[in-house]
Amino acid sequence: MTLAERLANARARLTAAGISSKEAANDAELLARHALGWDRARLITSLRDSAPPQLDPAYDALIARRAAREPSSQIIGIREFWGLDFEVSPDVLTPRPETELIVEEALQQFPDTTSTLRIVDVGTGSGCLAVALAREYPNAQIVATDVSGPALEVARRNAARNGAAERIAFHRVPTGSVTIAEPFRPADLIVSNPPYVRSTAAPGLPPEVRDHEPHVALFGGIEGLDVYELLLEAGAEAVSPTGRLIVELGYDQLERVSESSQRHGWRVVSSRNDLQDIPRVLTLAAARSV
Repeated sequence: MTLAERLANARARLTAAGISSKEAANDAELLARHALGWDRARLITSLRDSAPPQLDPAYDALIARRAAREPSSQIIGIREFWGLDFEVSPDVLTPRPETELIVEEALQQFPDTTSTLRIVDVGTGSGCLAVALAREYPNAQIVATDVSGPALEVARRNAARNGAAERIAFHRVPTGSVTIAEPFRPADLIVSNPPYVRSTAAPGLPPEVRDHEPHVALFGGIEGLDVYELLLEAGAEAVSPTGRLIVELGYDQLERVSESSQRHGWRVVSSRNDLQDIPRVLTLAAARSV
């Protein structure tokens, strides 16, 4: 059997398990590369060759886990974000491409990357935002907070993995809090990808999300807006007059978060849509700013 045929069989197994054909193809290739320790170029040039004997039984075990709807990111333990590799585990959300829009927007708002910004990442999870911003702003002071101790341990390892361990202070905050401690005020930039999924939406989520990612990082109450309220209130007290708050949004939350932000003393600066043309990132400034 050729390697191409072996991958085709794996794709068919994943598709039969309910995974989309495109994702099944990507995952069959990704898991083969992981099992073999190959890069994509070597895999592609070897497709017509016989399947390497070292591929099995490891590959079968990996495909079985994916067919059971375990996320591929957790199977291999790594996900790329902003061109960097991040450790992924069941303790953190897998970094999504949409969240990179927050980094893009930060660079738009603060184009001088030599600035000595004070940056706070609320709900850091894997640490992807804090680490990416540390790499882009080498003179920034950065603090990353989370309610989850295990998530902060993952974030610390990711900071070390990407050469930012000395640049980021990690702090655990009480559940139900987005406290921004006094030493980190006033912040020039507050970023957050908060829990924003409606708790009532849990049954309809893909098994990869519902059964394998931390619910504390997913669900934001019945309307998905609970953490935004806390963040808008705490951020208004912590941001500098010329600072910015940049948050990720759920697919239908732009209008409601914008309205709530005005009640908490913010003004809308801009919003960004993702590749599906869904409003995904909202940038706010303190209403007192000029």
